[in-house]
Amino acid sequence: MRGKKHPRWNGGKLDLQCETCNAPVKRYPSNVGEHGVFCSDKCRGDWIAETYVGEDHPHWKGGTIGSYGSSWTRVRRRALERDDYTCQHCGATAEELGRNPDVHHIVPVRAFVETPVTTVEDAHYLENLISLCGSCHRKAEFGAIDRTVLSSAIA
Repeated sequence: MRGKKHPRWNGGKLDLQCETCNAPVKRYPSNVGEHGVFCSDKCRGDWIAETYVGEDHPHWKGGTIGSYGSSWTRVRRRALERDDYTCQHCGATAEELGRNPDVHHIVPVRAFVETPVTTVEDAHYLENLISLCGSCHRKAEFGAIDRTVLSSAIA
């Protein structure tokens, strides 16, 4: 039995709108999560970037880190060059992403700022940086990619 004749029929796909751009989206009720409906990974990423900031971000501990310092731009560029402008977790290239990958601190900057003997600038060493696409960067920030996996990707 198929469709409406099936005993577990629940009405088929729902007509919904993307949380970010309001584009029409069709989804089965079982594919509608608590965090919204999106028409694309880009819209989902944009929504996450807007939603999980400040105290809503899982690593929020109050306040701000402030400026990354004068060495950040140079060492960021070196990390991108070393990683060939490619996500070191999934392999997405800058060309595929439509922009450069993010540069992620494996040991967070906050760990350096909160230690009395180190500074923001101390976090910016090449072995502590890895190029990641936006999706992998979010996974790393939320702990879904272990730091040891990231460290071994650039070793």
